[in-house]
Amino acid sequence: MLWLVVAFLLVWIAWGPAVLVVAVGLLCVPRVRWWVQDRIWFDRRIATWVTGILAALVVGVLVVPDGWLPIPPAPGVWAAPSYVGRPATARPVTTEPPPNPQLAATGSSARPGPLGLQPEVDTAWLGLQRCSRLEQTSTDVLVALCTDRSGPSLRLVDSESMVPTVSRDLPEVEKRPCPNPFYLDASDRAVVATADRQVLVIPTTPAADEGKGDVDLATESSWDLKPWIPYGDCVVGLGPDWAGRVWWASRDGLVGTITPATGTVEVIDLGEDVRRGLAVDEGGVYVVTDEALHRLGAGEDGVPQTLWRTDNDSSGSAPVLLDGGVVAITDEAKDELGVVFVARDTGERLCRQSVFEKGDGATTSDLAPLGSGVAVVNNHGYSTPRSTLLGFTSNPGIARVDLVDGGCVVSWTSDAVSPSSGATASWPNGLLYAWTKRPSLTGVSAWYLTALDAQSGRMMWGARTGTGLLAGSDGSTITLASDGSAWLGTMAGLVRVRDRS
Repeated sequence: MLWLVVAFLLVWIAWGPAVLVVAVGLLCVPRVRWWVQDRIWFDRRIATWVTGILAALVVGVLVVPDGWLPIPPAPGVWAAPSYVGRPATARPVTTEPPPNPQLAATGSSARPGPLGLQPEVDTAWLGLQRCSRLEQTSTDVLVALCTDRSGPSLRLVDSESMVPTVSRDLPEVEKRPCPNPFYLDASDRAVVATADRQVLVIPTTPAADEGKGDVDLATESSWDLKPWIPYGDCVVGLGPDWAGRVWWASRDGLVGTITPATGTVEVIDLGEDVRRGLAVDEGGVYVVTDEALHRLGAGEDGVPQTLWRTDNDSSGSAPVLLDGGVVAITDEAKDELGVVFVARDTGERLCRQSVFEKGDGATTSDLAPLGSGVAVVNNHGYSTPRSTLLGFTSNPGIARVDLVDGGCVVSWTSDAVSPSSGATASWPNGLLYAWTKRPSLTGVSAWYLTALDAQSGRMMWGARTGTGLLAGSDGSTITLASDGSAWLGTMAGLVRVRDRS
């Protein structure tokens, strides 16, 4: 009766947890239960076959290198459509983001993403490693910041094969987990802040090692911040200004600069907790705390100075720069999530716009800049990956808020559900990409890359990227590559979605 066991497993994989419920219900019928006991439960041959297959799978997973196998599907692969909607037509977003000469020439939002033309979904299994952020170098190599139980690491990933080519472990401190912020500078070097209070400069350009073709991820230079950042604190924001100084912000409110040529470090204490990254334009650096938005600048000696401070309630998003000299953040005032626009030169609070229902709105995701406005994603109801088990979802909502004639306007609101990853804009295509999940009464957790029209908020298309707990992202950000593909790190590896060529 081996065929019956195989048939049950196939049906379970196809339709998910509902099959188990039906099976348990059938076993409550005495005749069915006796029949199953007589034919399966005491058949040692079946037990031997199942044990052998499981052992072979475990050995295969341990032996095969990371990225060589696709992410295994969870039960329910037939219970949700693989594609919904129709291909989109590019409708570019007009914007003029300030080009930072110290960063890689093209950011993710300046690249075209997939339009939904028979999209191909490819995955690379990395065990239980989640790559929360990816950046692409000028040579199309992906630099991924990944984390598993052994700690964080920086990995280079071949953008075609999806296979990691080299990895560099980063220090870990158990007391307070740190986000390890990093960026790619104009020379394709990864500048990363580590949990042991250092900033490392790591070249990512492939370099031959004694003719072996290996990629060297050795540290080119480093700056030790332990004399300025006490034990238990760590860097949560990192970025360069136009003059080449490296700015950093710590969780406990220390903000400092590093002058690369001399290694000189200068620090100011804001006295307020910082939970998000920072933004930089040609005139200053923007840091949002639990109490205010700060604009800071540095004199010729590199000493940070507060240029202005604007009071604000607790923010769940890092500041983002918009056209017209505006910076946008979020706040949560009176149990209501809002988007706040502030003038960059004076710190004047231009307007605030509430989004989503009172008591049902919150965000921990970055805002997506759209020229004169932003898209904000509702993460209310998401706490850990377990909160999206068995078809459950967080609260729905993606909204666009624009600054029009000095006032805030909600341009549109979508019912899409994106539990934790926010949205990424593609200015050339005029699309917003979100990692969404559909609620399911059958207990199937199906995840999609969903494309929304940035002008209207209409859902254009969605491609199913995986099922089950490990297909969730837990806060990873969507990255657009130069070839028009969209990437994201899930709880089990990497996913790439691109139009069929």
